[in-house]
Amino acid sequence: MIVVYHKNNRISKIVSDGNYLSPFDYNVSISKGICLLATLFPESKIVWCKEEFQDFLNLKDINSIFHHNKMMLSYLPNGMNFLGRKIGYVEQSLFIKMNKNVSYPTWQMSSIVGVVHASLLIKIKGKIKQDLDFDYYLNSVAKVCMPLGLLCYSEPKLLSSYEGVIVYKEASIYTLFKFVKQHYKKRWLVLLILNLMVFEKQFPLLPFGVSIFYKTRKNNKLQLNTIPVQSTLKTTIDNTIDVIIPTIGRKKFLYAILQDLSKQTHLPINVIIVEQNPLPNSISELDYLTTEIWPFKIKHTFIHQAGACNARNLALSQVESEWVFFADDDIRIEREFVEKAFINIKSIGAEVVSICCLQKGQRQIFNDIFQWGSFGSGCSFVNSESLKDTFFSKQYEFGYGEDSDFGMMLRNNGHDVIYLPEPKILHLKAPIGGFRTESVLLWQKESIQPKPSPTVMLYRKTYNSREQLRAYKTTLFFKYYKYQDIKNPYSYFKMFQKQWNQSVLWANKLNMLS
Repeated sequence: MIVVYHKNNRISKIVSDGNYLSPFDYNVSISKGICLLATLFPESKIVWCKEEFQDFLNLKDINSIFHHNKMMLSYLPNGMNFLGRKIGYVEQSLFIKMNKNVSYPTWQMSSIVGVVHASLLIKIKGKIKQDLDFDYYLNSVAKVCMPLGLLCYSEPKLLSSYEGVIVYKEASIYTLFKFVKQHYKKRWLVLLILNLMVFEKQFPLLPFGVSIFYKTRKNNKLQLNTIPVQSTLKTTIDNTIDVIIPTIGRKKFLYAILQDLSKQTHLPINVIIVEQNPLPNSISELDYLTTEIWPFKIKHTFIHQAGACNARNLALSQVESEWVFFADDDIRIEREFVEKAFINIKSIGAEVVSICCLQKGQRQIFNDIFQWGSFGSGCSFVNSESLKDTFFSKQYEFGYGEDSDFGMMLRNNGHDVIYLPEPKILHLKAPIGGFRTESVLLWQKESIQPKPSPTVMLYRKTYNSREQLRAYKTTLFFKYYKYQDIKNPYSYFKMFQKQWNQSVLWANKLNMLS
């Protein structure tokens, strides 16, 4: 392990296994310095730390929290991140508004403290410029490499017992526009300046103009697949697994996935089925659950209440095993599916994974393991310990967003969601059951219909920053225009504002539901 201490944007000292390292050219930039050290020590972890935080650097836990080579960790205890709140006008992802009390997925890195493996720095050398501004360099590396499979986190365990107030230099408006130009599509420059004019009453025409001349850092030739990944973190002990399946009116399709589960090389302990039929006096149609012999225990609950959120919560309350497979009733899996999933889970030390789920003939877009921006309630494995204080909120019942909300609960409890491209799940996309009743939403009879859906608004108000919510409003305004009948721009603006306010109103009402 190499520890690089820095002060005033220059390396002040380097420690290797407790010994000061010399000779070394301390006049180079910090980014160039850590890349030189990576070349000298290609098997080492490279730690950086601002000199005034040396006494709080938690070196003893780095090996446990940095558990494989394709990771990048940093931490800023409090205060504004380098790019500031205005980056929310550009990016809508969950990586912007961070929970700094837990290990949280984000590409927003800090020069205060962090760690990366030398193999990554060697891989990106010559492909990502070694900026003089160390914060810019760190954020650039994470932003470019995160979609390629680099797992990036804000990690509070890097520092021990620090409670002071940090005065952290925020990037200038010129730097913000430069970063957006180099790491996003060009249209986001226009949306950034538009949002700043509308919501901040700022007119940064010069930073906008200057940024146009910077080259993009999106490098299609950069690949991280050759960096070996074998986690030292033990997230599995006995590999026992329960499967939960909510179902309604899909007898034939449910039977098919039960057959697939019964043929697994790694069998589940329990298959927990919550069957819904909202028709009064109805009875279960799943006769094969008792008439056939299954190589696992089937826990069958029959209810007259429709709703996937309620059904999944009932199933979760019956889980006994170390892991849970969240499955849909209209999927198919290969014989070695569970076994292969556990192999991948062990290799990266994951606690939560969502697995590639495609319809027949659908092209696979993502081929790398990376940090997923959502959660699949019909295609995910979750360690049972990670499910504490996590549930499917009834606020989202019959609406949109319950999957994403559940995933955010996991992340805010310190459990990241990782996407696995293998093994694959086939999604049959079965027709809805014949006795499903159409739900009547609370706002359905309003004369002015909310836009967006109140459940979407609730999710965004809960997990987005103020700037992200504002930017979403701007993009929705333009996207929705061509799909509605009002073509007069001013009339459309007035109607859109009414629909937006209606959505906010109902989102607030939903938020009051316990």
